[in-house]
Amino acid sequence: MQKPCGVARKTTETQPQPLKMDGMYPIISRNKKVAQSRSEAFQQLKAECVRSSSLYQDPEFPADDSSLFATQPLPFTLKWMRPPEICENPQFIIGGASRTDICQGDLGDCWFLAAIACLTLNEKLLYRVIPKDQSFTDNYAGIFHFQFWRFGDWVDVIIDDRLPTYNNQLVFTKSAERNEFWSALLEKAYAKVHGSYEALKGGNTTEAMEDFTGGVTEFIEIKTAPRELFKIMRKANQRGSLMGCSIEGYVPVLFETRTASGLVKGHAYSVTGLEEVTYKNQKIKIVRLRNPWGQVEWTGPWSDSSREWAGIEKPDKQRLQHLKKEDGEFWMSFDDFKKSFTKLEICNLTPDALEDDKLHKWTVSINEGRWLRGCSAGGCRNYPETFWTNPQFWLKLLEEDDDPDDPAVLCTFVVALMQKHRRRERRQGASFFTIGFAIYQVPKELQGSKQHLPKDFFLHQASKTRSKSYINLREVSQRFRLAPGEYVIVPSTYEPHQEGDFILRVFSEKQNLSEELENQIVADHPEPQPVTDTQNNEEDKQFQKIFQQIAGEDMQITAAELMSILNRVVKKYNMKTEGFTLESCRSMVALMDTDGTGKLNLMEFQHLWNKIKQWQGIFREYDKDKTGTINSYEMRTAVNAAGFHLNNQLYQIISMRYADEDMNLSFDSFICCLVRLEGMFRAFQAFDKDGDGIIKLSVLEWLQLTMYA
Repeated sequence: MQKPCGVARKTTETQPQPLKMDGMYPIISRNKKVAQSRSEAFQQLKAECVRSSSLYQDPEFPADDSSLFATQPLPFTLKWMRPPEICENPQFIIGGASRTDICQGDLGDCWFLAAIACLTLNEKLLYRVIPKDQSFTDNYAGIFHFQFWRFGDWVDVIIDDRLPTYNNQLVFTKSAERNEFWSALLEKAYAKVHGSYEALKGGNTTEAMEDFTGGVTEFIEIKTAPRELFKIMRKANQRGSLMGCSIEGYVPVLFETRTASGLVKGHAYSVTGLEEVTYKNQKIKIVRLRNPWGQVEWTGPWSDSSREWAGIEKPDKQRLQHLKKEDGEFWMSFDDFKKSFTKLEICNLTPDALEDDKLHKWTVSINEGRWLRGCSAGGCRNYPETFWTNPQFWLKLLEEDDDPDDPAVLCTFVVALMQKHRRRERRQGASFFTIGFAIYQVPKELQGSKQHLPKDFFLHQASKTRSKSYINLREVSQRFRLAPGEYVIVPSTYEPHQEGDFILRVFSEKQNLSEELENQIVADHPEPQPVTDTQNNEEDKQFQKIFQQIAGEDMQITAAELMSILNRVVKKYNMKTEGFTLESCRSMVALMDTDGTGKLNLMEFQHLWNKIKQWQGIFREYDKDKTGTINSYEMRTAVNAAGFHLNNQLYQIISMRYADEDMNLSFDSFICCLVRLEGMFRAFQAFDKDGDGIIKLSVLEWLQLTMYA
């Protein structure tokens, strides 16, 4: 039997606790044309403003309170001002963008600013996010743009340069130079992506790191870090990876509070350098960090004014850029770093593995998915009745790794599950779901079928491996090593019934194939047996008697008369139902009306009743609690039992169309659903003359088909 997931790990927005991960993984943009087309839109908008001698005003992110704080009123009024109104001679970038250009304002987005500081260390990455040739002089039109990686695509974000101020001072991020504005405008563009400035309060540095690079992040708990941590960090720094760290604040009141050594708990720092220096004839490992505040520094050994620097040669001081300046940047020994900090985040940008010197080329596959309440939001393995309904992704590992030092025939791959848009939807009360995933090996008898695995499979098969725990971060990722073969990845929220979009990325050293599992859309139900004169049992006599009483001389019944017959018969079967509606009966008449009269004769009615009896038996089987309803998850299996095999999209449509607010289907709704499926399959097969699964309809044929079904 499947083991339970255990307890989900919960985190706070201000201090998330990610899992320890390892590995370095690149990402390939799926759609570079998206950013290019938006960049062209920026050039067109700017040209229009220049021609009309007007300054751009962004209609999507207006200069009012709706762009500031969506859920709480401001205690004072802010004034939106353009840089030329704030100071003389405003500049976009002065002397190149650097980490010292970033000073935190009155917004709890240190996680975002720490990522910007890391970004400035890699000029190529920096100017991917901040397109060049933007200024307040050449054809100034009050319009700027920035580019971010968003869930598999690069997007170009266009903004105007109106910034929130108080007493002519920027309220949020600012530069150490009063007339430099690139960091403030970058923050505004990122706020626009998420819907408001308030949406940036509290977060994880890796979120912004990934949005700046498209990379994948690993998390390291420093207390349990590998012995070669310094080597890992130094290699990451040399390769341009972005790194952030923080000190866990276990007690909420201690968040962002300064310690005696000058460090701040519950606060994000950037790792900007790692070096070894000779001090008193010994090699000392040191780390350079930066506080996004632009002030408040470490005061212990190797701090700006510490005595250790007196024992360092002048060339080494210059190489290390040692300055006695309160700019938020400082050095400290690696030993003190490990003692002081609790968490390290590394956003990897290249395919090189951190643990060794070998180069690895990764292949990347990206799949999009959705958890939909009542259909595909089944929760974790602790909910066996619904877990199987989650989206399932087939993964085929084709070749083992090329590693002569490792005799094991295994494939290294990484799974990264990222939930989408939750920060942007915060104003509607959204927060990050607690997410994770499990990986199952496909048994030999099912290999190659690529079919959505049923509930029974998960009841009797344990996962091959899984994410270490469920956690409420935007992304959960982990490295695995498994033998070549076929696997199924099941991403889920911890609790069922939680709706959201996600992307699932798979990275492997050798080629992998990955796609969402979808059932083939078929109907394999048997045709009802024709009714003959020899079928003359008591039930037939009873139906004939009722039918004759209602049908009249022409021995045909309308939809209204069918409703009367069915509801009288159903009552005798003690079904907990309010009865069939007129609309349901109209659909039944349309299904069984073979002669086109709009009515049913006795034979057509008995054909219909045979089907209803069959479907009634299925409904009773899945109505386990005898409430007269089945939930929308049970509906999937019940529909399969009736002979209809659909894909996730169709199950979602059925749930939305036929389930009530509690995601339950009544007997009437269930029968109506099957009648509609039966009729639409039958109509399609009638038009599909060559059996290729494709039909072509005129407008008249389409309307005749859909209006009468």
